[in-house]
Amino acid sequence: MRIDQNARIGIAHLPTPLEHLPRLSEMLGGPEIYVKRDDATGLATGGNKTRKLEFLIAEALVLGADTIVTVGAMQSNHARQTAAAAARAGLRCELLLENRHAVADPAYETGGNVLLDRLLGADVIELPAGTDLEAAIERRGSQLREEGSVPYLIPIGGSNPVGALGYVGCAMELIDQARSLGLRIDRVVHASASAGTQAGLVAGFAGAAAGIAVTGLSVGMSAKQLTEAVFDIATEVAVLIEAPGSVTRDMVVVDDSHVGPGYGLPTSEMREAVEMAARTEGLILDPVYTGKAMAGLVDMIRRGRLTRGQNVVFVHTGGVAGLFAYGSVFE
Repeated sequence: MRIDQNARIGIAHLPTPLEHLPRLSEMLGGPEIYVKRDDATGLATGGNKTRKLEFLIAEALVLGADTIVTVGAMQSNHARQTAAAAARAGLRCELLLENRHAVADPAYETGGNVLLDRLLGADVIELPAGTDLEAAIERRGSQLREEGSVPYLIPIGGSNPVGALGYVGCAMELIDQARSLGLRIDRVVHASASAGTQAGLVAGFAGAAAGIAVTGLSVGMSAKQLTEAVFDIATEVAVLIEAPGSVTRDMVVVDDSHVGPGYGLPTSEMREAVEMAARTEGLILDPVYTGKAMAGLVDMIRRGRLTRGQNVVFVHTGGVAGLFAYGSVFE
């Protein structure tokens, strides 16, 4: 299994730390909880998309692109990291952001990630709620080509086989870190949204025959939709890393019980989880992704699905900048 045959730029602070959370583990009375600090990848406050962008921006440069275009929700962490990666590479960046009006907070449209997007020099194009983002990015790509530009289009979340290679790398890091600590990892849990992070982890562990289970806590899609998306990308990634056929459908586990009323919409369980992590471990989560994923982990422990004697790794996928657009939720 290898990823070094693919074009890559070094913009992430790697490897990210693997830290034990003893106080949170004791409070919940279940497994020992560890956190993989992918909020500490370094690029414009960090996050999981930086790993993906190491491969995506590298491919854009190989193809001679001069403009990066991507899509997402108004407070997209992916958009913010893409803007930063484009700036590092000397490329123009356009962000097509759907205003879903997730919260009635003035900062939602101007603060948090949006503030950083503009600071990083990206052109922010606001789209109304309900926009078909796949169609929108294709239209914009065609317009740029007609104008003489060479655009490179990155799908929502950077979630395609090239981007998912970043999380094959994360899986390899976790295997190495667990070995050095003498730690047996029983399960990896994380926020799953656009499928790429989970697909990369599943393919990475499968390719290495590590026997580590992965549960993706959906923050938007139904379990059925997300399972199909993860499996499709993971099987393609397995081919890229020279481990074809290693991914089986039973390896893709998705739990959608903590989506709540919808993507980006707060829940009381999310708020409890964010406050719990902050007050026991000084660990800051976000309301859209990691907060809901932590709520899912807490629920799994309370229901006895994860128990004493096990070791679980929570992948912190970042998103702290988005917290500042949801201040009213925590007042």
